[in-house]
Amino acid sequence: MPYPLVTPGGSPDIYPANTSLPNPAYSGTFIPEIWSGKLIEKFYASTVLAAIANTDWAGEIKSKGDTVNIRTKPTISIKEYEANQDLEVERPSSNIVTLVIDKGFYFNTMLDDVMETQADMNLLSMWADDASEQMKIKIDTECLTYLTTAITDTAQQGDAAGAISGSLNLGTDAAPLEVVPREATTAQVEPVDVIVAAGQALDEQNIPEAGRWIVIPAWMASAIKRSELRDASLTGDGMTMLRNGRLGMIDRFTVYASNLLPISNAGQANEYTNIVAGHSHGFTFASQLTEMETLRSERTFSNVMRGLQVYGRKVVDQTAITLIRAKAA
Repeated sequence: MPYPLVTPGGSPDIYPANTSLPNPAYSGTFIPEIWSGKLIEKFYASTVLAAIANTDWAGEIKSKGDTVNIRTKPTISIKEYEANQDLEVERPSSNIVTLVIDKGFYFNTMLDDVMETQADMNLLSMWADDASEQMKIKIDTECLTYLTTAITDTAQQGDAAGAISGSLNLGTDAAPLEVVPREATTAQVEPVDVIVAAGQALDEQNIPEAGRWIVIPAWMASAIKRSELRDASLTGDGMTMLRNGRLGMIDRFTVYASNLLPISNAGQANEYTNIVAGHSHGFTFASQLTEMETLRSERTFSNVMRGLQVYGRKVVDQTAITLIRAKAA
């Protein structure tokens, strides 16, 4: 917008009384508008897929095929022996888990030659950077949503979780856990207790301690920082997490915060976040095709930039993943 001029009779009085303003105004004629060469920084949601999933079978579908049949180890029965008895014969069979490459996302953009010539920055490069980040966010969101629906083992979710104890409350759809930072009442729970319960659920399934992870929402990360763990002497760190901002590892879980976790019953009184915890052994991801190409448009004077990623994901071991339903009290 042109810088405003003082009107006649104003202070200071630039023009004599009864004198009209120049038309067009000098400010609009001789003062140009400037377009900054520096873009406003754009921030993206944190992605966690690379940290929580294994890619053990990605190499087997890279070149050909869209399905991998994964064989699992059978469980051998151990039987009591008595002298002179006939031995029972067992023929072990392996359960088959199928990983199918059936998901994909793409983008398709066009840049006119005129716009590219007149632009003062590399638009295609800028668009490619943004598309890459948006693709990661899209795939992360889809995979986290899938994880929360794929857990069907009652020992790994609900208010009676635990393969041995059956007494762990990980929250239900009707009654999600109400999490408070400290001094929880009977109907509430502290974030540390939630994580410890998830750890016990994995312990009762004999899941290894190394390689465990948990993905939590921002509000729970804040609750952890306000919990008793903010005391550096309890975490063993040299500095409290309020100073360094790192959640680090809690009860053998590497903690990741994400805004991409799915929310259930949105807008209702029992709205809650689906929190997942587990071991990378239990969840596999395989990307078969990742394409990024630039080509000339057939119908216009322009360059087309498009990208495609085709992938598959699968919970290969239900016992290695837990589902927690929780909300901020």
